[in-house]
Amino acid sequence: MSTPVTLRGRLAADPDMKFSSSGKPFARFSVVTSRRYRNERTGDWEDRDTTFWECVAFGQLAENIAESLRKGTAVIVTGTAASEEWEDKNGQKRRTTKVTVEDAAPSLRWASAKPAQADRAKPSGRDEDPWANDAPPF
Repeated sequence: MSTPVTLRGRLAADPDMKFSSSGKPFARFSVVTSRRYRNERTGDWEDRDTTFWECVAFGQLAENIAESLRKGTAVIVTGTAASEEWEDKNGQKRRTTKVTVEDAAPSLRWASAKPAQADRAKPSGRDEDPWANDAPPF
């Protein structure tokens, strides 16, 4: 079973870009989330409920993520989370939750960004589509 999620956190490492055996791009990366609170006794900021979310994106989105985001970048990621179970080489049952990414962006809370349209070739048949144009979808 899967559920929609929105993550707000930081990249734990640079995205790992690869290609499937059929040549389709995908990127794996980890987003770390936590709650910050001020310790009343010490006055220091501390993290609670730290969670590492394993994420995977496909296609053009994967390429854009790998090109644009780096370790430590504050990000907002939306997608679908689902549990996966497997047996390791020692016969131990393992479980993880992975997020299939639908969209990702740098967080602008503490930074600024200048979006640029991705440079990609026109899909075949696009010239015949009267509704197609090169305007961004926003």
